[in-house]
Amino acid sequence: MKFFFPDAHDLVDPSFDFVSERRTFSGSRQQAQLYAHEILSEPPYDGMLLSKAMIDPHLGSKSVRYSFAQVQRLKRVGVREFLRLDRPGLKRQIASMGDCGSFSYVNEAEPPYGVEAVAQFYMDCQFDYGISLDHVILGFRDASVKKSDVPPDWRRRFQITLSKAEDFIKLQRQEHLPFKPIGAAQGWSSESYRDAVKNLQMMGYDYIALGGMVPLKTPEILASLEAIREVRKPSTKLHLLGISRLENLDAFEDAGVYSFDSTSPLKRAFMDDRDNYHSLERTYTAVRIPQVDGNAQLKKLILAGVVDFGAARKLELACFEGVLEFDKGKLGIESLLERLREYELVWHGKKDDAVRYRETLEDKPWKRCRCAICQKLGIHVVLFRGAERNRRRGFHNLYVLRQRLDRLPAKEKGKT
Repeated sequence: MKFFFPDAHDLVDPSFDFVSERRTFSGSRQQAQLYAHEILSEPPYDGMLLSKAMIDPHLGSKSVRYSFAQVQRLKRVGVREFLRLDRPGLKRQIASMGDCGSFSYVNEAEPPYGVEAVAQFYMDCQFDYGISLDHVILGFRDASVKKSDVPPDWRRRFQITLSKAEDFIKLQRQEHLPFKPIGAAQGWSSESYRDAVKNLQMMGYDYIALGGMVPLKTPEILASLEAIREVRKPSTKLHLLGISRLENLDAFEDAGVYSFDSTSPLKRAFMDDRDNYHSLERTYTAVRIPQVDGNAQLKKLILAGVVDFGAARKLELACFEGVLEFDKGKLGIESLLERLREYELVWHGKKDDAVRYRETLEDKPWKRCRCAICQKLGIHVVLFRGAERNRRRGFHNLYVLRQRLDRLPAKEKGKT
């Protein structure tokens, strides 16, 4: 199964010093810092996905991450050079995929731009793959619900998506546009997803992206895939948009999924309450040592006079230094956990992660990992502290996902 990683300017600074916590880089962040496929020995993904809403947002969108200068450079040099997808020595070829970013305008009655604008975006950026314009349906009903009972807006969005897909592939063929067209499917039930795929195949699509499934429960996704199986041609490939159920990858592949995209492994590194560091066997909780001047909750307490800045800073440094001493065998785990707990009571109060911290520190999973990040950072990779560590831990999680995908049983020849 192929994995596409959505770009959102997730880079790390190679000049960052993890002991002094200082950096020396200057100039453009995007050009001076590194993507996951540049810092790891081999790319952890088969492709990168870039959304139109990320670089060219419609009025009111908050999805934009690119500056005006970056957008102009992207369109001038193309996505492959901009994201450095052809770095010499890469062991895996990285494809590029574009989409319209439909979740960014989910609350609008109509998509904010047309098929021609989306196709032009794909041409400007020189993508390998381009997904047709769609309109998200936020809702799901089981098979017992009559079509007449389905909200009119859902049925309207379903038709908009199919209509735009038909216009998109016609434009691609008439103009001989060089990207591979992918038809977007939306639905409100397993049967409607099946009907969407059937219609898209009749239009000529042999690569179909299933959208709107992010809020669905895993059984609902699997039920939809089973319904699609009834009409899917052997040559038709399916792509899951934004799916993060990584524990179900084998089931998805068995149901005919060829590719998917997700930021989940990266985001869990710093957004999940527990599962921050991934391994093939299990997940671990990162050891939280928030910076006094970088933790919003702690800053509020300091400004309110509840916490003394100097005392908090002293506890923070004691924890940070304690972790480094523990790593060198100069401090016992009980003493370190005591420091962490004392600081935790200050910056959080009721939170107590001592048991999970003990598991992480005693198991030392970073010592068993062969990725370039763990090999270089050591214990720093499991410290929940600042973007440089947190994002690198996310890159490590992408590496683990790559291993999981490579270990999926190979399909019999002739099957997808």
